[in-house]
Parts: sequence; C-alpha cells; structure tokens
Amino acid sequence: MNQLISFILPCYGSEKTIEFVTKEIRDTVAQRPEYDYEIIAVNDCSPDHVWDVLQKLAAQDHKIRLLGLAKNMNRPGAVMAGLGRAVGDYMVIMDDDGQCPMNHFWALLEPLANEDYDVAMADYPTRKQSVFKDFGTIVNKKMTEFILDRPKNMQFTNFMAMRRYIAREICKYRNPYPYMTGLLLRTTRRIICVPMEERERFSGSSNFTFKKMLALWMNGFTAFSVKPLRVASVLGVLCAVFGVLFGLYIIIAKLVNPAIAAGYSSLMAALLFIGGVIMLILGMIGEYIGRIYISINDSPQYVIRDEVNFDYQEKSDEEA
Repeated sequence: MNQLISFILPCYGSEKTIEFVTKEIRDTVAQRPEYDYEIIAVNDCSPDHVWDVLQKLAAQDHKIRLLGLAKNMNRPGAVMAGLGRAVGDYMVIMDDDGQCPMNHFWALLEPLANEDYDVAMADYPTRKQSVFKDFGTIVNKKMTEFILDRPKNMQFTNFMAMRRYIAREICKYRNPYPYMTGLLLRTTRRIICVPMEERERFSGSSNFTFKKMLALWMNGFTAFSVKPLRVASVLGVLCAVFGVLFGLYIIIAKLVNPAIAAGYSSLMAALLFIGGVIMLILGMIGEYIGRIYISINDSPQYVIRDEVNFDYQEKSDEEA
C-alpha cells in the first residue's frame, strides 16, 4: 500500500495562486509512485473568491478536500483544523502563496522516511520578506529561546513535514491559543532543519499584520510556560530590595547631614518606577487569568462550516 502524504494548506487571499500550488503538489508527488497524496485546503474566511476556486479544483480532483471555517481564526487555527482531519502517514504544512519551494520537497521528507527524525523544517538562510517581518521573526525567535528553551540553531518556518503520530499528539491540544512552535517543542526534540531557498511570493502581499504578529507573540509568551510569571516575581523582589536600600540611604544621609531637605524629585522617580513595575506585573497576571477564563469556557480553536470530499473512512492508528 502506498504511503499517504497529507498537505495542509491554510488559505487566505490566494485565489490567484492556489491553483498553481495544488498543481505543483500533484506533479511533485507523481514523481514517486510509492506515495499518494491528499490536499486539505482550509478556507480561513478569505475575503476574495478562493473558495470558489477551491470548489472547482475539488470537483476535478477528489483528493483535494476542503474545509470552510465559520470565522477567521488566523493561520494557527486553520492549521489545527487541517491536521485534525488529515489521515496521512506524513503531514506537510505549507503556504498558499507559492513561496514554499516544492522543488526541494523530497529533501524535506527524506529525514522522516529514514525514521531518523519526527519533524523536518525548511531552513531559509535568506528570507524573502519585509523588514517588518524580519524584525518580528527575530523577536519571536529570541522569545522562544528564553520561554520554550528552543535551540538557538533551530529555525521554525511555514514549510514543514511531520510524522502522523506527532500530528495526532498536537491535535490533543484543545485550548483556543494554538502555537505551533510550542506544540512541536513540547512533543518532540527530534527536529531537523533542511537548508533550501525560499521563493518569491507569486502574487499579492503578506497578510501578516502587526496585530497578527502581536497575537502570535502573546500566544507563545503565555501559552506554554510560566517563566514570565517567575520573571515578574524576581522583578518584584528586586524592586522591594531597591526600595529598602533607597530608604536606608535616605535615613543615613539625613543622620549625617540634618540640613538635607526631603527630595521631591527622587521620591516621585521612585514612586513612578515602582508603580510602573507593579502595573506591568498586574497586566501580565491579568493576561494569564484572561486566557485561563477563555480556555475553561471552551472557546473553540476553529468552527468548520463547510466540508467537501471528506467521504472516506479515517484510517486507524493501527493501520497507519
């Protein structure tokens, strides 16, 4: 029996590129007769006509399966929806804009086929993206190195392949704030980065706005570690120590020189500093509490409104 590769395509604003991307997937898999494919395209409430294009493609090829979400959940939610319905022996997550270099796909899959690694990630020495996204990538990388103990030489990109059991473990995460880097790192450390060159976007511009970048950063910052709270505790202790030492300094200075007038400026500076730190810590705690509240109310990662071509029996884990 041929091994099945599931391609997960979150779709947003890609009506001009999605047909090329699906054709390239079919042509690539056709090079190896020992593999078969399914394409799970997830329409994340795209404002263009990509759903119409996808329906036309699915009518021509029943291996193209479609999910239409009821509201925009951003890329992580769309990916989780696709992984939850995929049944392949290998799962491949990629973009819908043609930037992922499918000409290097077999190099990406080889480490998994040889059973050496659980996850293979495209590693782009040079990123074809804006300065804004470069800055966001650097900030996110430094954050995950500190919060999630991410290895410094490990790159996480939008073109990756993973084993079926890794995807199944990831899908056990039901909270409304999925963060793929954190989910992978808490599941396995057998991750390899495969060097390749990222292609230029075929059409349009990136939908990764500052708001989305901030939301992604907050997901990684709060969803998988309590280190920020520990940092807040340490910061609180340092402020308390600073306050005690500053108080001792004022008392000793007054005893040595009684003519010294009480310093309004230094007092206000100390109050503003300590008050700012307190508000920062309270805001951080509030963010954690808010996310806990949303999670215990079972806010969904995604809601599937439409399905196309999902008329098959899902393979059991034993069959896989």
